[in-house]
Amino acid sequence: MKKLVIWDFDGVIADTEKLWLETRLELLNRDFGLNWSFDTINKYCGGMSDKTKRENLDKLGIVTSDDFWQEALKMDIEKINHGLRPTYGIIKILKNKSLLQCVATGGVFKKTMLKIKSAKLEKYIPIEYLFTADMVKKGKPDPDLFLLAAEKMGVSPKNCVVIEDSIAGMTAGLKAGMEVVAFLGCKMNNNQKYIEKVKKLGIKNIFFRMKDIESFLIK
Repeated sequence: MKKLVIWDFDGVIADTEKLWLETRLELLNRDFGLNWSFDTINKYCGGMSDKTKRENLDKLGIVTSDDFWQEALKMDIEKINHGLRPTYGIIKILKNKSLLQCVATGGVFKKTMLKIKSAKLEKYIPIEYLFTADMVKKGKPDPDLFLLAAEKMGVSPKNCVVIEDSIAGMTAGLKAGMEVVAFLGCKMNNNQKYIEKVKKLGIKNIFFRMKDIESFLIK
């Protein structure tokens, strides 16, 4: 059994990654006339913090303002306030006291706390076991956030297993020298094209149900 389980939040603990990408896609197409598809926004921004998203867009020549990101955040919060539903089976795993677990997410702390409360997961994700993108200089796909989580939890990176849904997050976990498990149970990534991308990273453990993640973690 691994000593530390590091969970991503969006697209893993809750099927929310698509919500944030849809918001940014709507604003980019409106403000820049891009006519991007969902696949395009996912390619350039999937699984990343807003800071990293913004840096990637800058590299593409799409220079966004602070007002753009404030509007995106406002739209996100409206969606959060409608209520978020945890991924089926995740609560059972989070309740397992035999597993040392934490969350390392590309979201910022304040927004992540809102998501946790909206999904009614406060009792399962203590603040001291939550690590967010605004705690490091570089977010996913850089390894900094996962390395911070391992350090604060007192576990060597080689004894950590990262559970991710995004290519950026999986890349970060691999760069951190951790074992990476792909959870592709959420609708956005549950397709053969995406599965092939994950396999090209060298990730062998790919699961579509939390029940299978649970079996893997307690084997």
